[in-house]
Amino acid sequence: MSQTMKRAYKYRCYPTREQAELLLRTFGCVRYVWNRALAERSRRYKDGSKNTTYTDTAKWLTQWKTEEDSAFLREVSNVPLQQALRAQQQAFATFFAKRARYPRFKSKKKSRKSATFQNNAFTFRDGELKPAKTSEPLPVRMHRPLPEGAAPSSVTVSQDGAGRWFVSMLVEETITPLPSTGAAVGADAGLTHLVTLSTGEKITNPRHERADRRRLAKAQKAMAHKAKGSANRARARTRVARIHARITDRRRDHLHKVTTRMVRENQAIAIEDLAVRNMLKNRSLARAVSDAAWRGFRGMLEYKTRWYGRELLLVDRWYPSSRLCSTQGCGHKNTKMPLNVRTWRCPSCQTVHDRDVSAALNILAAGLAER
Repeated sequence: MSQTMKRAYKYRCYPTREQAELLLRTFGCVRYVWNRALAERSRRYKDGSKNTTYTDTAKWLTQWKTEEDSAFLREVSNVPLQQALRAQQQAFATFFAKRARYPRFKSKKKSRKSATFQNNAFTFRDGELKPAKTSEPLPVRMHRPLPEGAAPSSVTVSQDGAGRWFVSMLVEETITPLPSTGAAVGADAGLTHLVTLSTGEKITNPRHERADRRRLAKAQKAMAHKAKGSANRARARTRVARIHARITDRRRDHLHKVTTRMVRENQAIAIEDLAVRNMLKNRSLARAVSDAAWRGFRGMLEYKTRWYGRELLLVDRWYPSSRLCSTQGCGHKNTKMPLNVRTWRCPSCQTVHDRDVSAALNILAAGLAER
């Protein structure tokens, strides 16, 4: 059954010098409004004052625009500033619901630079995007078209640490589920191989960070030798960011290809509910776990299975998938299974198991049993 949902389409853009200056000012104003509102909210929170609402913060914004020290807020579109306050309201709601940490202040150097324009603050006609306060359309490289008849409800313009500009357009799209396949697969995440499937297939872990580790270390060393606050250090920081961006882009591309194929070929996919955050506390494994990007792998499977009418089965993280014999009718459980043991023979049925394939088979069986 088809379903209508909101979906973001992200494109590279190449603003002119004037547009870039305006957008950078907008980013700065968004950061200023966020930080000033957060400081006032925190003060009221500590003083035990009544709850702060978005309406309260919107009134503060109106007042700040009349003050001489913050009159620069009038130079940019008001909509991204209001959106920053709405985002902060949502962040506090999530915090009070105990689903996230207390909202933090935005840093000029480390925080993401972005501004969100609602549909009353931009025009989009014939593939041309013109944000408020700009005199000409923003040059956007539309490498793929928006869905036919779709119009963006909001647009987010951002710049990453490598200096690249992006536009993300949020549209409503009708997504049709894929035809049913009836197949089910279990997936065991690993480090030697990114994923081992219950079919016996082992998907390579490209280790993108390790491949560029020497190049990254050289760039970071060069940056460390530059004087803090200098233009040379800023350029060196951009070079480091470009290497990080290359690693991230390649990793994301690989994960998209793997997860899309799994969703297309299988009706049900079973994976372990891993606590990746806890694994990152292990100094011996943290770097390799981060490079494998298990959290991103699971996140992609979650939304793709939801979009295309598939089923994602989560198996308890404490399930001993690697220690169980996967032979039907056996079920022997080993007391220990060190990481260096890659194949083992079941003492009960004498079957020789590949550790990862056996674990994937057990994950599939456990996932199907919990349906």
